[in-house]
Amino acid sequence: MEITLDTILGILGLFIGGGGGAFFTWRWQRKKAKAEAKTAEADAAKELQDVYQQLVQDIKTDRDEQKAYIQELKEDRSHLRKDRDDLRKRQDELEEQVRGLQREVARNGRMVANMRPFLCGLLACKNRTPVTISEDAEIETEPKTQIS
Repeated sequence: MEITLDTILGILGLFIGGGGGAFFTWRWQRKKAKAEAKTAEADAAKELQDVYQQLVQDIKTDRDEQKAYIQELKEDRSHLRKDRDDLRKRQDELEEQVRGLQREVARNGRMVANMRPFLCGLLACKNRTPVTISEDAEIETEPKTQIS
């Protein structure tokens, strides 16, 4: 079988005219599909980036809120420490006052005990009559003794 130039031109004409268009259409559709795939990938990457940006923004907001809460807790703690220190100081002052009052009461008790021999139940008496004063403030005279 001999292939002539007419046969080749006929096949080529048939290919270009009839079925050859399908080849070019197929090739164009393949390029279009690749371009659409790249566009879809770019859109997906952009959406993913938007999601990450939103996530980062949410994390920053949450972190700022936590920082503010921590700062508030630190301020509250410092106020509580100051109040505690003030209360301790007041307690120490009160304890010191109580100890001072206890010393003063003990000293007054000793002074009263030392003055007891000089008490007299008679107002115009030159000789002292010992007297016992009970806790109910009742006066009891004791037997008369001579004090010189």
